[in-house]
Amino acid sequence: MNGNITMASENAVSAKMAECYFTINGRRYNFMQMVDFTAEVEKKKSTVPILGRPMEGNKTVGLKGTFSGKAHYNQSVMRKALTEYKDTGTDIYFDVMIRNSDPSSGVGAQTVNILGCNTDKITLAKFDAAGEWLEEEMEGTFEDWNMPEMFNELQGL
Repeated sequence: MNGNITMASENAVSAKMAECYFTINGRRYNFMQMVDFTAEVEKKKSTVPILGRPMEGNKTVGLKGTFSGKAHYNQSVMRKALTEYKDTGTDIYFDVMIRNSDPSSGVGAQTVNILGCNTDKITLAKFDAAGEWLEEEMEGTFEDWNMPEMFNELQGL
């Protein structure tokens, strides 16, 4: 293999070995009912015309953070926050902490704090007479993040 270094399979991080906490109005909730969660940052770019070449350039001019996830429909925390906004006009911003840690992997753990989250839509009520259990989708935007803990760099990276 010409000395090609490859990743050891045990260094794949298990999708299920994670923790998820929401902090809303100073109270930290263990959102163990989350099934999946994704936070993404999109780079906003402007096109830059450049004299002397046919190819335009691209310059990053900002960032936009969005999140989405799915949870078991078995908590009222987010509906309570939405009701508070409806009743008072005070919107709720919250933080989400995601920690991935698979003890069988050599990469260690990574913690990402998603800050200034604000939902775009929340399921108010639901049922499914043909279903096995209830789940709800969640999506929104966020304004910042930090990474107090990062995966170890794999040998050969």
